[in-house]
Amino acid sequence: MSDNNDATKAGAVAGGATVGGIGIVAAGASAVEITSALAAVGSVVGGGMAAGVAVVAAAPLVIGGVAYGLYRWFKD
Repeated sequence: MSDNNDATKAGAVAGGATVGGIGIVAAGASAVEITSALAAVGSVVGGGMAAGVAVVAAAPLVIGGVAYGLYRWFKD
């Protein structure tokens, strides 16, 4: 049963990161602002806006994995 609880906590962290990204769009950012932000994020990894979308989409998964790993590490 504790494994389900651990996964729930990691999912909550990842969900929080996702909600933060959606909140930026809901705050009224224009298409130009969103496009330029995605292009800036993508340029960090050597790409453009499409690479930025991939990085932003993968961020909640990475954050959830790290949070779960840290939780397991400190739990033991």
